[in-house]
Amino acid sequence: MIWIIRPRIWFALVAVACAALLGYVLYVQHVLFLDPCPLCIFQRIAFIWIGAVALLAFMHNPASKGYWVYSGLVLLGALVGSAIAGRHVWLQSLPPNQVPDCGMGLNYMLETMPFFAVLSEVLYGSGECADIDWAFLGLSMPGWSLIWYIGLAIATIVVLVKNSKAKA
Repeated sequence: MIWIIRPRIWFALVAVACAALLGYVLYVQHVLFLDPCPLCIFQRIAFIWIGAVALLAFMHNPASKGYWVYSGLVLLGALVGSAIAGRHVWLQSLPPNQVPDCGMGLNYMLETMPFFAVLSEVLYGSGECADIDWAFLGLSMPGWSLIWYIGLAIATIVVLVKNSKAKA
């Protein structure tokens, strides 16, 4: 028999992984003094979403259909996070003469502009989002975030499909 991880355990692992990732970026921000750009902040929000949904799924421990609902919410967060991280990686790959100019700070935009205008402006990106201040094994932080989003999405699908086949 193929080893199958139970959905409840999987969601606990996802919640712990998201907490660890968020803990590390807070360390990078507050100890290494690398301030996040607006796209980084939105990626954090996606990890918070995924971690919170996974923690809720772990605590709730619903029937099999409930796990599909929670998985859909995790996948939504992973999809949004992947889109943001993908845009961020793309901005970082631009030649210096094609990088957009630096814009207003996120706090200023949130205080002076409607939310959807802020969202549009942030997703457009700015010069500060193209800077690579941190890298590990040749990948920037948005590159690693993209890998985590894709990995979490694929693994969540695999866990649920394997468990639904095992019960059938």
